[in-house]
Amino acid sequence: MPLPRRAALIALALAPALVGGLWLGLRPAHAPDTPVALLDGSTRPGAAVAGQVTLVNFWATTCSVCVDEMPRMVELFRTYRDQGFATVAVAMAYDPPASVIRYSESRQLPFDVVIDNTGAVAQAWGGVDATPTAFLVNRRGEIVQRFVGAPDFASLAKSIERLLKEV
Repeated sequence: MPLPRRAALIALALAPALVGGLWLGLRPAHAPDTPVALLDGSTRPGAAVAGQVTLVNFWATTCSVCVDEMPRMVELFRTYRDQGFATVAVAMAYDPPASVIRYSESRQLPFDVVIDNTGAVAQAWGGVDATPTAFLVNRRGEIVQRFVGAPDFASLAKSIERLLKEV
């Protein structure tokens, strides 16, 4: 069999696998269900809130960008919470719990705060080590966006609005 024809047959044979692999690669990943402990002492199966659009924000009190963006995170939460939006702030393992508690209480953070004492939550979310890092999760629990560094808050708000309209 001539080489060009053989190559064409191989390409045809591999096409379904290639297309399937590409399709699988484009599907959003599901948010990890690693249990988290909230500051109030309660726990839940994962950082993302089931059935809600959730922003999971990894931060630290020692991160100046994190501290600077926190008022905008609060503003986003207050704007969209009644429409099914949740925010979860996950403090990094290296952040002293007393500092996280003090910061959260003094700023009266209105959303859930998690202290990731062991680093298991950051590891489950892909080995997060840079702060801030945030993930936007849709109502189905799929990660639809990842932000490293401060997000463009106008763009983030538009993404939240779009996801809130999805059923």
